[in-house]
Amino acid sequence: MDRLLSIEAFVRVAETGNFARAAQQLGVTRSVITHRIQQLEQFINAPLFHRSTRHVRLSEVGETYYKECADMVAGFNALTEQMRDLRAKPTGKLRVQMLPGFAIHHFGALLAEFTELYPDIEVDVIVNDRVVDPIEEGFDVAFQMFPPQAETLIERKLFSVRRLFLASPEYLQRHPAPLHPEDLLQHRIALYEGYPTRNRWHFHHGDEVIELSLPGQIRSNSVHLLRDYALTGSALVCLPTLVAGGDLQSGRLVPLLIDYPLSSFNFSAVFPATQRRALKVRSLIDFLVERISDEPAWDRPLLEKGWVR
Repeated sequence: MDRLLSIEAFVRVAETGNFARAAQQLGVTRSVITHRIQQLEQFINAPLFHRSTRHVRLSEVGETYYKECADMVAGFNALTEQMRDLRAKPTGKLRVQMLPGFAIHHFGALLAEFTELYPDIEVDVIVNDRVVDPIEEGFDVAFQMFPPQAETLIERKLFSVRRLFLASPEYLQRHPAPLHPEDLLQHRIALYEGYPTRNRWHFHHGDEVIELSLPGQIRSNSVHLLRDYALTGSALVCLPTLVAGGDLQSGRLVPLLIDYPLSSFNFSAVFPATQRRALKVRSLIDFLVERISDEPAWDRPLLEKGWVR
Protein backbone atom coordinates (compact mmCIF):
# COMPACT_ATOMS: atom_id res chain seq x y z
CA MET A 1 0.00 0.00 0.00
CA ASP A 2 1.21 3.48 -0.88
CA ARG A 3 0.22 5.21 2.33
CA LEU A 4 0.55 8.73 0.96
CA LEU A 5 -1.76 8.01 -1.98
CA SER A 6 -4.24 6.32 0.33
CA ILE A 7 -4.16 9.24 2.76
CA GLU A 8 -4.60 11.72 -0.09
CA ALA A 9 -7.61 9.74 -1.33
CA PHE A 10 -9.08 9.70 2.18
CA VAL A 11 -8.64 13.47 2.60
CA ARG A 12 -10.22 14.19 -0.79
CA VAL A 13 -13.24 11.96 -0.08
CA ALA A 14 -13.64 13.58 3.35
CA GLU A 15 -13.63 17.04 1.75
CA THR A 16 -15.93 16.28 -1.16
CA GLY A 17 -18.17 13.79 0.62
CA ASN A 18 -18.20 11.78 -2.59
CA PHE A 19 -16.02 8.93 -3.90
CA ALA A 20 -16.71 9.70 -7.57
CA ARG A 21 -15.92 13.41 -7.21
CA ALA A 22 -12.71 12.64 -5.33
CA ALA A 23 -11.69 10.23 -8.09
CA GLN A 24 -12.37 12.87 -10.74
CA GLN A 25 -10.26 15.49 -8.95
CA LEU A 26 -7.37 13.07 -8.47
CA GLY A 27 -7.57 11.80 -12.04
CA VAL A 28 -8.21 8.14 -11.19
CA THR A 29 -11.19 5.78 -11.30
CA ARG A 30 -13.67 5.43 -8.46
CA SER A 31 -12.56 1.83 -7.92
CA VAL A 32 -9.01 3.04 -7.28
CA ILE A 33 -10.26 5.47 -4.63
CA THR A 34 -12.40 2.75 -3.04
CA HIS A 35 -9.44 0.36 -2.96
CA ARG A 36 -7.13 2.94 -1.37
CA ILE A 37 -9.67 3.76 1.33
CA GLN A 38 -10.22 0.07 2.06
CA GLN A 39 -6.47 -0.47 2.39
CA LEU A 40 -6.21 2.46 4.78
CA GLU A 41 -9.11 1.18 6.89
CA GLN A 42 -7.48 -2.26 7.06
CA PHE A 43 -4.18 -0.68 8.05
CA ILE A 44 -5.66 1.31 10.97
CA ASN A 45 -8.22 -1.42 11.71
CA ALA A 46 -11.18 0.96 11.89
CA PRO A 47 -13.86 2.31 9.51
CA LEU A 48 -13.21 5.87 8.31
CA PHE A 49 -16.63 6.54 6.81
CA HIS A 50 -20.27 5.77 7.34
CA ARG A 51 -21.58 4.85 3.90
CA SER A 52 -25.11 4.76 2.52
CA THR A 53 -26.56 4.78 -0.98
CA ARG A 54 -26.74 8.59 -0.92
CA HIS A 55 -24.27 9.89 1.65
CA VAL A 56 -20.70 9.44 2.79
CA ARG A 57 -19.75 10.96 6.13
CA LEU A 58 -16.79 10.60 8.43
CA SER A 59 -16.91 8.15 11.31
CA GLU A 60 -15.75 9.25 14.76
CA VAL A 61 -12.33 7.76 14.06
CA GLY A 62 -12.37 9.34 10.60
CA GLU A 63 -13.00 12.84 12.00
CA THR A 64 -9.96 12.62 14.26
CA TYR A 65 -7.82 11.02 11.58
CA TYR A 66 -8.84 13.63 8.97
CA LYS A 67 -7.45 16.57 10.94
CA GLU A 68 -4.01 15.00 11.09
CA CYS A 69 -4.10 13.71 7.51
CA ALA A 70 -5.20 17.07 6.10
CA ASP A 71 -2.19 18.73 7.74
CA MET A 72 0.06 15.97 6.41
CA VAL A 73 -1.18 16.38 2.81
CA ALA A 74 -1.00 20.16 3.05
CA GLY A 75 2.56 20.00 4.36
CA PHE A 76 3.64 17.56 1.65
CA ASN A 77 2.08 19.67 -1.11
CA ALA A 78 3.72 22.83 0.24
CA LEU A 79 7.10 21.12 0.47
CA THR A 80 6.78 19.74 -3.05
CA GLU A 81 5.87 23.17 -4.40
CA GLN A 82 8.88 24.76 -2.68
CA MET A 83 11.28 22.11 -3.92
CA ARG A 84 10.27 22.81 -7.52
CA ASP A 85 12.16 26.05 -7.12
CA LEU A 86 14.89 26.33 -4.52
CA ARG A 87 14.05 29.99 -4.11
CA ALA A 88 10.55 28.94 -3.04
CA LYS A 89 9.02 31.09 -5.77
CA PRO A 90 5.29 30.23 -6.12
CA THR A 91 4.34 28.80 -9.50
CA GLY A 92 1.43 27.18 -11.28
CA LYS A 93 -2.22 28.01 -11.89
CA LEU A 94 -4.23 29.73 -9.15
CA ARG A 95 -7.98 29.40 -9.66
CA VAL A 96 -9.92 32.11 -7.80
CA GLN A 97 -13.61 32.91 -7.31
CA MET A 98 -14.33 36.57 -6.58
CA LEU A 99 -17.43 38.62 -5.75
CA PRO A 100 -18.11 41.37 -8.34
CA GLY A 101 -18.34 44.03 -5.61
CA PHE A 102 -14.61 43.67 -4.96
CA ALA A 103 -13.52 42.45 -8.37
CA ILE A 104 -14.79 45.56 -10.20
CA HIS A 105 -12.84 48.79 -9.54
CA HIS A 106 -10.67 47.24 -6.77
CA PHE A 107 -9.12 43.88 -7.60
CA GLY A 108 -7.74 44.76 -11.04
CA ALA A 109 -5.05 47.13 -9.77
CA LEU A 110 -4.13 44.72 -6.97
CA LEU A 111 -3.97 41.83 -9.44
CA ALA A 112 -1.61 43.79 -11.68
CA GLU A 113 0.74 44.35 -8.76
CA PHE A 114 0.47 40.74 -7.63
CA THR A 115 1.28 39.30 -11.06
CA GLU A 116 4.23 41.68 -11.32
CA LEU A 117 5.57 40.28 -8.05
CA TYR A 118 4.79 36.66 -8.96
CA PRO A 119 5.10 36.31 -12.74
CA ASP A 120 5.18 32.50 -12.57
CA ILE A 121 1.66 32.25 -11.15
CA GLU A 122 -1.10 31.94 -13.75
CA VAL A 123 -4.27 33.43 -12.22
CA ASP A 124 -7.70 32.29 -13.37
CA VAL A 125 -10.36 34.62 -11.86
CA ILE A 126 -14.06 33.71 -12.03
CA VAL A 127 -16.28 36.66 -11.07
CA ASN A 128 -19.82 35.94 -9.85
CA ASP A 129 -22.16 36.34 -6.89
CA ARG A 130 -22.66 32.63 -6.23
CA VAL A 131 -21.62 31.08 -2.93
CA VAL A 132 -19.36 28.24 -3.99
CA ASP A 133 -17.74 25.26 -2.34
CA PRO A 134 -14.15 25.68 -3.51
CA ILE A 135 -13.46 21.98 -3.05
CA GLU A 136 -16.44 20.81 -5.08
CA GLU A 137 -15.91 23.37 -7.85
CA GLY A 138 -12.14 23.16 -8.02
CA PHE A 139 -11.15 26.62 -6.75
CA ASP A 140 -7.94 27.15 -4.83
CA VAL A 141 -9.57 30.02 -2.94
CA ALA A 142 -12.95 31.79 -2.95
CA PHE A 143 -13.44 35.38 -1.77
CA GLN A 144 -16.92 35.77 -0.32
CA MET A 145 -19.11 37.20 2.46
CA PHE A 146 -20.64 33.90 3.55
CA PRO A 147 -18.79 31.85 6.21
CA PRO A 148 -17.43 28.43 5.23
CA GLN A 149 -20.11 25.77 4.84
CA ALA A 150 -17.89 22.85 5.83
CA GLU A 151 -15.32 22.05 8.50
CA THR A 152 -12.84 21.15 5.77
CA LEU A 153 -12.69 24.82 4.73
CA ILE A 154 -10.64 27.59 6.35
CA GLU A 155 -11.64 31.26 6.53
CA ARG A 156 -9.31 34.26 6.73
CA LYS A 157 -10.88 37.71 7.00
CA LEU A 158 -9.65 40.47 4.68
CA PHE A 159 -11.92 43.37 5.68
CA SER A 160 -15.37 44.34 6.96
CA VAL A 161 -18.10 44.97 4.40
CA ARG A 162 -19.97 48.05 5.63
CA ARG A 163 -23.31 49.06 4.12
CA LEU A 164 -25.35 52.23 3.88
CA PHE A 165 -28.80 53.17 2.69
CA LEU A 166 -28.34 55.82 0.02
CA ALA A 167 -30.28 58.10 -2.28
CA SER A 168 -29.47 60.62 -4.97
CA PRO A 169 -30.02 64.34 -4.25
CA GLU A 170 -32.73 64.28 -6.94
CA TYR A 171 -34.66 61.59 -5.10
CA LEU A 172 -34.44 63.53 -1.81
CA GLN A 173 -35.78 66.64 -3.49
CA ARG A 174 -39.01 64.76 -4.18
CA HIS A 175 -39.20 62.58 -1.05
CA PRO A 176 -38.43 63.23 2.64
CA ALA A 177 -35.32 61.47 3.88
CA PRO A 178 -36.06 58.58 6.28
CA LEU A 179 -35.23 59.49 9.88
CA HIS A 180 -35.91 56.05 11.39
CA PRO A 181 -35.47 52.60 9.83
CA GLU A 182 -39.23 52.04 9.79
CA ASP A 183 -39.57 55.08 7.52
CA LEU A 184 -38.00 52.95 4.79
CA LEU A 185 -41.32 51.15 4.46
CA GLN A 186 -42.74 54.36 2.94
CA HIS A 187 -40.16 54.48 0.14
CA ARG A 188 -39.42 52.67 -3.10
CA ILE A 189 -36.37 50.53 -2.33
CA ALA A 190 -33.93 48.56 -4.47
CA LEU A 191 -32.06 45.78 -2.64
CA TYR A 192 -29.17 43.41 -3.21
CA GLU A 193 -30.33 39.83 -2.73
CA GLY A 194 -26.96 38.27 -1.93
CA TYR A 195 -26.38 39.38 1.68
CA PRO A 196 -26.01 36.50 4.17
CA THR A 197 -28.97 37.76 6.24
CA ARG A 198 -31.22 37.60 3.16
CA ASN A 199 -34.36 39.69 3.79
CA ARG A 200 -33.69 40.45 7.47
CA TRP A 201 -32.23 43.86 8.21
CA HIS A 202 -30.65 44.69 11.57
CA PHE A 203 -30.11 48.34 12.50
CA HIS A 204 -28.16 49.32 15.61
CA HIS A 205 -28.86 52.39 17.77
CA GLY A 206 -26.93 52.32 21.03
CA ASP A 207 -27.94 49.11 22.76
CA GLU A 208 -31.10 48.85 20.67
CA VAL A 209 -31.35 46.52 17.68
CA ILE A 210 -34.15 47.18 15.20
CA GLU A 211 -35.02 44.27 12.94
CA LEU A 212 -37.03 44.84 9.78
CA SER A 213 -38.22 42.88 6.79
CA LEU A 214 -38.10 45.19 3.77
CA PRO A 215 -40.16 44.49 0.65
CA GLY A 216 -37.79 45.79 -2.04
CA GLN A 217 -39.65 46.71 -5.21
CA ILE A 218 -36.42 46.06 -7.14
CA ARG A 219 -34.04 43.21 -6.33
CA SER A 220 -30.83 42.22 -8.04
CA ASN A 221 -27.69 40.15 -7.55
CA SER A 222 -25.67 43.07 -8.99
CA VAL A 223 -24.67 45.88 -6.64
CA HIS A 224 -23.34 47.83 -9.60
CA LEU A 225 -26.71 47.77 -11.34
CA LEU A 226 -28.34 48.97 -8.12
CA ARG A 227 -25.85 51.83 -7.85
CA ASP A 228 -26.64 52.92 -11.41
CA TYR A 229 -30.35 52.64 -10.64
CA ALA A 230 -29.96 54.83 -7.55
CA LEU A 231 -28.15 57.50 -9.57
CA THR A 232 -31.28 57.93 -11.71
CA GLY A 233 -33.15 59.15 -8.61
CA SER A 234 -35.72 56.36 -8.85
CA ALA A 235 -35.31 54.72 -5.42
CA LEU A 236 -33.39 54.31 -2.19
CA VAL A 237 -30.78 51.58 -2.25
CA CYS A 238 -28.58 49.76 0.24
CA LEU A 239 -25.03 49.37 -1.05
CA PRO A 240 -21.69 48.25 0.35
CA THR A 241 -19.29 51.13 0.76
CA LEU A 242 -16.67 49.44 -1.42
CA VAL A 243 -19.06 50.01 -4.34
CA ALA A 244 -20.60 53.36 -3.37
CA GLY A 245 -17.57 55.10 -1.78
CA GLY A 246 -16.73 57.21 -4.82
CA ASP A 247 -20.33 58.34 -5.33
CA LEU A 248 -20.60 59.30 -1.66
CA GLN A 249 -17.41 61.35 -1.84
CA SER A 250 -18.59 63.18 -4.97
CA GLY A 251 -22.09 63.84 -3.61
CA ARG A 252 -23.81 61.86 -6.34
CA LEU A 253 -25.28 59.72 -3.55
CA VAL A 254 -26.20 60.83 -0.03
CA PRO A 255 -25.92 58.59 3.09
CA LEU A 256 -29.11 57.94 5.07
CA LEU A 257 -29.80 56.68 8.59
CA ILE A 258 -26.17 57.06 9.67
CA ASP A 259 -27.29 57.01 13.33
CA TYR A 260 -28.72 53.52 12.72
CA PRO A 261 -25.76 51.58 11.28
CA LEU A 262 -26.39 48.20 9.71
CA SER A 263 -24.51 45.11 10.81
CA SER A 264 -21.42 44.48 8.69
CA PHE A 265 -20.13 41.28 7.11
CA ASN A 266 -16.68 39.76 6.79
CA PHE A 267 -15.14 39.63 3.33
CA SER A 268 -12.96 36.57 3.62
CA ALA A 269 -10.74 34.18 1.76
CA VAL A 270 -12.20 30.67 2.03
CA PHE A 271 -10.00 27.76 0.99
CA PRO A 272 -9.61 23.99 1.55
CA ALA A 273 -7.63 22.88 4.58
CA THR A 274 -5.25 21.06 2.25
CA GLN A 275 -4.34 24.42 0.69
CA ARG A 276 -3.42 26.11 3.96
CA ARG A 277 0.31 25.78 3.24
CA ALA A 278 0.15 26.07 -0.54
CA LEU A 279 2.62 28.79 -1.42
CA LYS A 280 0.60 30.31 -4.27
CA VAL A 281 -2.57 30.54 -2.12
CA ARG A 282 -0.72 31.94 0.88
CA SER A 283 1.08 34.46 -1.32
CA LEU A 284 -2.17 35.90 -2.72
CA ILE A 285 -3.95 36.08 0.63
CA ASP A 286 -0.96 37.58 2.45
CA PHE A 287 -0.53 40.11 -0.37
CA LEU A 288 -4.17 41.26 -0.15
CA VAL A 289 -4.13 41.46 3.66
CA GLU A 290 -1.00 43.60 3.52
CA ARG A 291 -2.29 45.94 0.80
CA ILE A 292 -5.76 46.47 2.31
CA SER A 293 -4.38 46.96 5.85
CA ASP A 294 -6.56 47.62 8.92
CA GLU A 295 -9.18 49.77 7.18
CA PRO A 296 -9.73 49.64 3.41
CA ALA A 297 -9.04 52.85 1.48
CA TRP A 298 -12.69 53.29 0.41
CA ASP A 299 -13.87 53.38 4.05
CA ARG A 300 -11.33 55.76 5.57
CA PRO A 301 -12.94 59.02 4.32
CA LEU A 302 -16.37 57.75 5.38
CA LEU A 303 -15.09 56.88 8.85
CA GLU A 304 -13.62 60.40 9.19
CA LYS A 305 -16.99 61.94 8.29
CA GLY A 306 -18.81 59.67 10.75
CA TRP A 307 -20.94 58.11 8.01
CA VAL A 308 -19.87 54.57 8.94
CA ARG A 309 -18.51 53.02 12.13
